[in-house]
Amino acid sequence: MLSRIARLCTNRQWSVQARGLSTGSFPAPRLFDYETVTSNLHVQDAIDAVETAFGALAKGHVDVPLPMHIGIAESEVAGPGDCHIKGGYIENTPTFTVKLAQVSFYKNLEKGLPAGSGIFIVVNAVTGAPLGIFQENRFMTDLRTGAAGAVGLKYTTNDSQNVVGFIGCGAIARNMARGAAAIRPIKGLAYGLAGSEEFCRDMSQELGMPFEVCSTAEELCNRSDVIYTQTPGSEPVLELEWLTNPNGVTIIASGSDQPTKQELPVDVLKASKYISDLTKQTSRVGELRSAIKAGVMTEADVYAELGELVNGTKPGREGNEIIVVDLTGTGAQDAAIGQVAWDKLSQL
Repeated sequence: MLSRIARLCTNRQWSVQARGLSTGSFPAPRLFDYETVTSNLHVQDAIDAVETAFGALAKGHVDVPLPMHIGIAESEVAGPGDCHIKGGYIENTPTFTVKLAQVSFYKNLEKGLPAGSGIFIVVNAVTGAPLGIFQENRFMTDLRTGAAGAVGLKYTTNDSQNVVGFIGCGAIARNMARGAAAIRPIKGLAYGLAGSEEFCRDMSQELGMPFEVCSTAEELCNRSDVIYTQTPGSEPVLELEWLTNPNGVTIIASGSDQPTKQELPVDVLKASKYISDLTKQTSRVGELRSAIKAGVMTEADVYAELGELVNGTKPGREGNEIIVVDLTGTGAQDAAIGQVAWDKLSQL
């Protein structure tokens, strides 16, 4: 009996080796906790990598599937909540990334826990083995979103457009402000249902640039050269008539990443030079979705993807037009910040 088992084991080992496989194992992935991630990564770390990722994306050099969504229905034992899964691989880079972002777990608030969490899994692109798990709880997501906002500002505005408004004053707005300030000195304006005074105080101290609270969203739009919107709702936060800047305005919208969300009215989208981060995605979950649904735009009305501006194949601002940059968040950005995080934190 023992000899028969031994023969079976030997045959199995030979079969594994014949197929080019190994009976060994990979090292366990390194775990980077939230404190380590937040203490060592900054928006400025990600801007160049995210810019490069957009350029590669526009050239077709990024494998980025559409986001996966898992809805957690509320019951006695679960939910409510949502899980978003994104990822991507940028050609000729040594890692790829898969991200799990959990949001809207509102029952957590009763337990003194945040309503969202998340991890990045950075994988060796040579062996396919996970290298690191980053407990980021949306921190890295917000960083790469702020970096994308910086790239949008860089390619759709000119040096004189330095009055920058923020509608919504949460964590993403702070990273948008940091990203914008990395491109050029700005004067910040802010309007939000909550937190606008704290936002202005903190950003002014951190960046050494002036920030001022506006009493209404209309006032902010009237005064701004650039408007960042980052709100979680399903109702537009501004109106076409409020966009009165004679030199034109750039709107960088990042709040819509699900089919239930909308920040911009469809007449603003129709009147704009519309730029997507990834058209196949914005047409499904971004601002473009609402314009297509209303019948005022099609995918053919997309002026460019942001990566085309990065690559110089299409110009950005050419005059006093309204420009909309629709940021739904792509797997290319996640791959970029994942690589940055591994490169930096693996050296600790």
